[in-house]
Amino acid sequence: MAQPRLASPLPTAQPLRLPASVTRLRPLRDTPPVRSLPASLLGSQVRALRMATRMSGGDLASRCGVSRSLLSRIERGLVSPSVETLDRIATGLQVPISRFFGDQPSRSDFCHVRAGRGILVERLGAVNDYRYELLGHLLSGNLFVEPYLVTLLPEAEPYVTFQHPGLKFLYLLSGEVSYRYGTKVVALVAGDSLLFDATTLHGIEGIGLMPVTYLSVVFTLRG
Repeated sequence: MAQPRLASPLPTAQPLRLPASVTRLRPLRDTPPVRSLPASLLGSQVRALRMATRMSGGDLASRCGVSRSLLSRIERGLVSPSVETLDRIATGLQVPISRFFGDQPSRSDFCHVRAGRGILVERLGAVNDYRYELLGHLLSGNLFVEPYLVTLLPEAEPYVTFQHPGLKFLYLLSGEVSYRYGTKVVALVAGDSLLFDATTLHGIEGIGLMPVTYLSVVFTLRG
């Protein structure tokens, strides 16, 4: 026999209705985009070059005429940019477009030379009393750099006919000399430096206070 239905103690109660914001089906979150390895490597190069120039993303985007959001997606490896876009970015960074495609992780190397452990380079003739100590050597990259610690021995004589390809940076560590570059002669004391095109005749014209030591760094492009 069926049980009698009991009257509700709340006869005026209405069925509970949840708000639509709760009952509405929500789409699943978008899965993160898959980044291709070439796009990731390219983006890393763009970002590294931008940071090296101390430009913000907005500054570079404005300079090269692309949107900030596009530049951000390129740097994160989410977009494969067109050649035209890459050319604009290269122009904004003032680098050749080929810089973006250098395989830097496999080409970089590192050189650490402890004090007094450089390689002595023998000099003959008029500069045999100029003691050259090579402070490092790298095999990778397109730029060849030769850093030397140069010490003038007591019998060293002035020599003004150095001439070779590349750029030279010279930093006087101790002593006093007069240095000739082409038709110019400058007096150097400890802490002074020079940067010049080494294809012009150059060298120490006069030796003053001894001992004389200086850093000489030559930069040339690899052939």
